[in-house]
Amino acid sequence: MAMKMQLNFFMLLSFFMYSCEKNVNQESNEQWKAEIIETEKAFAQMAKEKSIAEAFIYFAADDAVIMRSNQLVIGKEKIIAHFTPDQPVVENISLEWAPDFVDVSSSGDLGYTYGKYIYTTTDSAGNTSETEGIFHTVWKKQPNGQWRFVWD
Repeated sequence: MAMKMQLNFFMLLSFFMYSCEKNVNQESNEQWKAEIIETEKAFAQMAKEKSIAEAFIYFAADDAVIMRSNQLVIGKEKIIAHFTPDQPVVENISLEWAPDFVDVSSSGDLGYTYGKYIYTTTDSAGNTSETEGIFHTVWKKQPNGQWRFVWD
């Protein structure tokens, strides 16, 4: 009888421990998603208020990769070089985006977002051109706790 009570107690304890762990993981997962969304919003806001180049450089991880014109730009140093070419800066451009979806790994160190973007240019004659598309960004939590993109 004592053995049966011990077994029942152990099973009940195991159930409660599993239930608590699942709730903690779900809460953590939602917190990480919120952190990524806030980082994505700050990224878009910096691109709007300062410059697209400054935002991409600031939010890139050291090992980030971007694909532009069907070419990979690998590493933050190459991304900096990509955004600081030997040509005049185009001032009449804007890039706006917002995530429609976010998910994060159960370990809380990788996440991704996707959504729509609008890239707008205005030429010297005042003609405006818009390009719309879908973006996909992979985020990695850095050792300092900040989220930085590793793929865009």
